[in-house]
Amino acid sequence: MNPPNTLPKYIELSERLIRDIGAGRLLDGERLPPERDLARQLGASVGTLRKALAELTERGLLERRQGSGNYIRHAENTGSIYSMFRLELHAGGGLPTAEILSVDTLDKPGDLPTFGTSHRGTRIRRLRFLDRTPIAVEEIWLDADMGELTRETISDSLYHTYQSRLGFWIARAEDRVGIGTVPAWAPPGFSLPPGTTCGYITRLSWSEPEHPVEFSQTWFDTARALYVQRLK
Repeated sequence: MNPPNTLPKYIELSERLIRDIGAGRLLDGERLPPERDLARQLGASVGTLRKALAELTERGLLERRQGSGNYIRHAENTGSIYSMFRLELHAGGGLPTAEILSVDTLDKPGDLPTFGTSHRGTRIRRLRFLDRTPIAVEEIWLDADMGELTRETISDSLYHTYQSRLGFWIARAEDRVGIGTVPAWAPPGFSLPPGTTCGYITRLSWSEPEHPVEFSQTWFDTARALYVQRLK
């Protein structure tokens, strides 16, 4: 049985297709395979796929022509819950999922940048996947004054969790991309052992204009994933 915080299957499917559209793996005007064939490719039932396609249609990303099929339509704003997740497979896209390693409420270490209004924060460590391939480990610190999170309340999309559980949304973020080394706490399931040179991202995130409320660090395997920022 899926844990209670798992995203519904049809949302996972719609998000996977949205990321494929954004990555150019599904082109504007492209006709999707017949629904039964597409459901088989995605490992889903036809009913679940149809709910996902209805979600895309509502967002203006799909045109459903009676007797002809389903056609991709690109849009400026997809409304994706993973719109700020910038890592993609080398071929583009990939559905993000996560395995929670630990969730703790702690005093903020002195080496973190200034964020939030409390001296404490929730620290979340996760192993990240794209289409079930492990591609990164991440450590996220959420300011304690924004609310309390537990392992049971966190979904694959942390920003979706913030909105649904704590009542706020991340409005903007600042990323800095460079080179780092895999941290000592990285699990054996990650593709790189601790101490290995890897891609490295730090992010400060804001829910209001005044001050950031979250700081995160991501260490990723550049042989499996790339940081992608598209300008429109």
